[in-house]
Amino acid sequence: MKKASRRRPDNLRPEYDFASLGQGVRGKYAERLKGTTLVALQPEVAEAFPTSEAVNEALRAVLKVTAVMRRSAAVRKRSPARTSRSKRP
Repeated sequence: MKKASRRRPDNLRPEYDFASLGQGVRGKYAERLKGTTLVALQPEVAEAFPTSEAVNEALRAVLKVTAVMRRSAAVRKRSPARTSRSKRP
C-alpha cells in the first residue's frame, strides 16, 4: 500500500506575478527588534493590560515583591532556630 503524498496543493492564484515583486529584503525590520523580548500573552491576560507599559509596571511590582520575599526568607534561614529547650548555665 502506498503512502499518501505529503505535498500540499498549490493554492496560489494564477494571476500572481512574482517577477514584478522583485527580490525580498532579508531582515528588513530586524534592527527595530534588537534588545526587545516578545512574549505572547493569553487573551484573558492581554485584556487586563491595555499597553505594554502596563504589563511592564505589573511585572516590576511582582519582581519587587518576590525580591523582598526572597530577602526575608534568607534572613530567616540565617537566624538561629528557636527551640523549646533553654540552655542552662
